[in-house]
Amino acid sequence: MDTAIGSIPSASDGAASAAAPSTKAPREATLGRHLARRLAEVGAREVFTVPGDFNLTLLDELEAEAEEGTGVRLVGCCNELNAAYAADGENLPVVCIVGGPNSNDYGSNRILHHTIGLPDFTQELRCFQTVTCYQAVVNNLEDAHEQIDTAISTAIKESKPVYISISCNLPSIPHPTFSRHPVPFFLSPRLSNQKSLEAAVEAAAAFLNKAVKPVLVGGPKMRVSKACKAFVGLVPEHHSRFIGTYWGAVSTPFCAEIVESADAYLFAGPIFNDYSSVGYSLLLKKEKAIIVQPDRVVIGQGPAFGCVLMKDFLHALSTRLKKNTAAYENYHRIYVPPGEPLASEPGEPLRVNILFKHIQSMLSGNSAIIAETGDSWFNCQKLKLPEGCGYEFQMQYGSIGWSVGATLGYAQAAKDKRVIACIGDGSFQVTAQEVSTMLRWGQNSIIFLINNGGYTIEVEIHDGPYNEELKESLKEALGPKKDCLCFIEVIVHKDDTSKELLEWGSRVSAANSRPPNPQ
Repeated sequence: MDTAIGSIPSASDGAASAAAPSTKAPREATLGRHLARRLAEVGAREVFTVPGDFNLTLLDELEAEAEEGTGVRLVGCCNELNAAYAADGENLPVVCIVGGPNSNDYGSNRILHHTIGLPDFTQELRCFQTVTCYQAVVNNLEDAHEQIDTAISTAIKESKPVYISISCNLPSIPHPTFSRHPVPFFLSPRLSNQKSLEAAVEAAAAFLNKAVKPVLVGGPKMRVSKACKAFVGLVPEHHSRFIGTYWGAVSTPFCAEIVESADAYLFAGPIFNDYSSVGYSLLLKKEKAIIVQPDRVVIGQGPAFGCVLMKDFLHALSTRLKKNTAAYENYHRIYVPPGEPLASEPGEPLRVNILFKHIQSMLSGNSAIIAETGDSWFNCQKLKLPEGCGYEFQMQYGSIGWSVGATLGYAQAAKDKRVIACIGDGSFQVTAQEVSTMLRWGQNSIIFLINNGGYTIEVEIHDGPYNEELKESLKEALGPKKDCLCFIEVIVHKDDTSKELLEWGSRVSAANSRPPNPQ
């Protein structure tokens, strides 16, 4: 079916604020306009769209509401995959809206296009049921407002994607339930169970206070739990006790040694999958760990405490802990500052470590880094982020090509930051079309296309231009072209990879190639 995808800011909590009232004469309240107002009311500013015959009327209605200032802006994308990458992120309330068949075709036994040739229109719905937390098929006007409200409120409550299919003949039709000013959403705030919270804090404080050299590790689920401030930001790299990124064998230097030798560690919002665990090779022991998830705390081998919100737990725990800097002092003893890359000889081909030395010098609080799946994961991980500098990469699904759509979406949402994207040539081929959308919307991102002539991350799992030109390109990008989209292709040797990718690739390869367990 034809698709429009909207992303709602994940900070929506409690009562959602209503959109500003229009100063223009009101038009009829149609289904499409009602949907546009609802999306705007909960904080969505833009919808990433792909037009097709089943959603053209809906797009007209969304556009008309946008012109009155009470709806969402439409950002046309080249295909559905890129639109999804632009709207999506880790644990975000995404609303996927698709155009469906004419309402009269349901139950008619007709065969339609945009299907697999059977008179059954539920195949798409069944596909989305496995990847969304709520699905609504709107093929009548009477309960359309209820289905839309339930879908959007579920997305906000769960901070997960939902699916809405709207019959192609309905968006321009008014109905009494589509009020010009719909009743505002009110979402009951999620609360911790106080008894469970107190018990979890008591047990965690006792666990950590008796430890000799405990460490705290922040994970990606802190953001969706709105617990970043409770954990001292999203682990800011300028903090005096920050020691690096823990990623098992490919951690930043000296970080893994401190974490894995600790006698107690608290992980706030971690995701332990095969990629983040480097092929299940983390040297961690369950009995030493406190695992804090968005609404659950597990201490060692047990006990587990449910209905405990992460931000409440961290706030309360901070008042109960004794100061202990032993782990940081150990890190300080063994830490050796990273060396500078070897200077390039005149005429020598560009090396990746030199490229990232230049990228490091470009970063500020007004920057954001998007790291594509592949060697950019590891090279970008070594960058020292200034305060306020954004950073995104996709570790859970590990899709190649994700970063192009993500660059579009991030730049569209964060107007105050200049996005710097590091993308491999193999990944770029998957989603390159969306650069045209960036140009159309006047974005000023800087894309480094790191061309080593192949899908290097896949090679490691299974198996040009010179430095002066780079300096000139950067001078242009940061000077005369600072308001323009800049695309810099960097030609590097196919074997110029980080040592972390070599280590990570061999461990993930070993995990992938494990023989079947004996029956």
